[in-house]
Amino acid sequence: MTTITTRTVEYQADGLTMIGHLALPAGIDRRPAVLLGPEGMGLSDVERRRADSLAELGYVALAFDIHGGRYLGDPEEMLARCLPLLDDPERMRDIGHAALDALRAEPRVAPDRIAAVGYGTGGAIALELGRDGVDLRAIGTVNGLITGRPGEAARIRCPVWAGVGSEDPVMPPAQRDAFTAEMQAAGVDWRLVVYGGALHAFHHPTVDHPTVPGVGHHPRHAERAWHDVVNLLAECLPVTE
Repeated sequence: MTTITTRTVEYQADGLTMIGHLALPAGIDRRPAVLLGPEGMGLSDVERRRADSLAELGYVALAFDIHGGRYLGDPEEMLARCLPLLDDPERMRDIGHAALDALRAEPRVAPDRIAAVGYGTGGAIALELGRDGVDLRAIGTVNGLITGRPGEAARIRCPVWAGVGSEDPVMPPAQRDAFTAEMQAAGVDWRLVVYGGALHAFHHPTVDHPTVPGVGHHPRHAERAWHDVVNLLAECLPVTE
């Protein structure tokens, strides 16, 4: 296994002190980087391990925070914070930009070689960075197919990959259709993978606390979705570039 180093990174966003997880590959050279966003519950060891896996592949990876160091295991508390956030593109962009600035502050990062990948709320934030015209090499979003304000998707400057479960009640077919129509009308290079039989947050291992209805882990599709994310990065942001 490739040697990596990790550390926490504190930065300010949304009136909170955010605590991200930075993973660095071996070496001292500049590397392509990935901003990695969590589900609505917030940053957990799931995203930290994914950042570590990306570092093992040669990327600098920052798993960013959305709740000021807290993990919201109570579904009502999570929805009370996330639903207003998802309705406020400027707040999402502010959170995303702050995390992006923290990532770019790392000397190992090649500042013009960054991708944004997110899950749920984190995926919506990644998309909003794209709609805000941020120079990204790729955007990936899993079960975070949130549509934006009219016309702003035309600012997206990179390929967009999206994944969703076919049985996801939070992102039903009508929402998927609205998202893909937005991408197509804007001329975005987009892809959508629908994972058959999967529910919302199918990529996330089963948790030991209550969840919103319609959530369920699908181990096989979780592995496939991760491979799809890695392939997106290999195509758009190769480590050997």
